[in-house]
Formats: sequence, structure tokens, C-alpha cells
Amino acid sequence: MNGLIDKFTQDFIADNRWQFIIKGLGVTLEVTALALVFGVIIGLIIGIVRCAHDQQSANERRGIKGAVLNFFNLICHIYVTVIRGTPALVQLLIMYFIILVSAKSKVLVAVVTFSINSGAYVAEIFRGGIMSIDKGQMEAGRSLGLSYVQTMAYTIIPQAMKACLPALANELITLLKETSICGYLGLNELTRGGDIIRGTTFDALLPLFAVALIYLCLVMLLSYLMSLIERRLRKSDNR
Repeated sequence: MNGLIDKFTQDFIADNRWQFIIKGLGVTLEVTALALVFGVIIGLIIGIVRCAHDQQSANERRGIKGAVLNFFNLICHIYVTVIRGTPALVQLLIMYFIILVSAKSKVLVAVVTFSINSGAYVAEIFRGGIMSIDKGQMEAGRSLGLSYVQTMAYTIIPQAMKACLPALANELITLLKETSICGYLGLNELTRGGDIIRGTTFDALLPLFAVALIYLCLVMLLSYLMSLIERRLRKSDNR
């Protein structure tokens, strides 16, 4: 027992090494939160474009508007295919060493990379949620004089968001854990904070278990919050 206490003191208390964990946690949460916001925006736009293309009639696809939509749908399809088909670590390294090589902030590189990566997955989540809404909802909105954009904004997307919520929660959890690869850039996020302590004290047990425990607590907290939101939404549906 005394040996464990001594290890804890050496790993976290001595030289205020616990600050590596706290500062790393802050960076992890910052990257995750920003990447989620921009990823949802990217995913929503791409999901709407792809759904609009899929919902076109044969006659609509022959016109100029249809040709423009087909072009953007092709771009979105290539984007989703490439991002989902390549590892996030490779994307991060390409962004850091090739595309954003002149960027001074490693946090910026991480946020841009994970926003683009998350956007591809969120796009398919939204696409599935929007396509799951009955076509009669769109027809009802248009019959009331609403435009396509207004019908999507006021009728389709709010319903699709409820259907997408569990999948979005899973994407948030995945995104949170994927930020651990930022250490390859030298970014001092949570995992690298624990690894710095390990490299300093030559003790891997407590630092790495502490990192794992923090990730576990964060995931459990997010899962609990999402379950509360889902229960509240179910209650509002029953009113």
C-alpha cells in the first residue's frame, strides 16, 4: 500500500505533474467541442445536398438545376467516400505536414482535421435520418405554400434530429476518443499528458490508468446526458 502511495506521489504530486493531465484534458475537450460543432454543420449541409439529389424526380434531374445538384452531389459523395475510407491518423498527418504546414497552432490543425473527418460520418447520419421521414411530410409542407428550404428547416430536420440523436451521441463519443491521436503532432492532449508523466517517472501503471479512467468517466457522463435528452424528447412526443 505504501508503495502505491509513493508511486502516486511520484507520478502526480511531485513537480505538479498532475497539471499535465488537467491541461491535456482541457485541450481534448476543446478540440472535441469545436470539431463537433463544425462537423455537425458540414454534415448537415452535405446530408441535405445528398437527400435533395436523391429526392429529385427524373424530370428535375434533366434541367439546369438538376445538373448543378448532380455536380454538388458528386463532390459530396467523393468527400464522404475518401474521408470514411482513410484512417483519421493519416488525415491528421496529411493536414499537419502538407496542407496546413504553415499553421502555427496545432489545436487548429486538429480541429480542422476532426471537423472534416466527423462531417463525413455526420453527413451519412443526417442523410439516413432525413430519408427516414415520410415523404408525405415534405408534400404537406409544400402544399401549405412553404418552399423546399422552409419545409426542411421547420418540418423535416427537427424530426430527423430526434431520429439521429443516438447515432450523433455515438459519433461524439468516437470523436472524443479519436482525439487521443493528436499526440502524433506533439499536441499535449490528455493521452500525451499521461505519456509525458510515464516518460518522466518511468512508471506506466498509474498515469495510463488515470487517462483511461478519465476517458471512461467522460464517456459515461456523455451517455447519461444523451439518455436524459432522449427521455425528455420522448415525453414531449407523448404530450
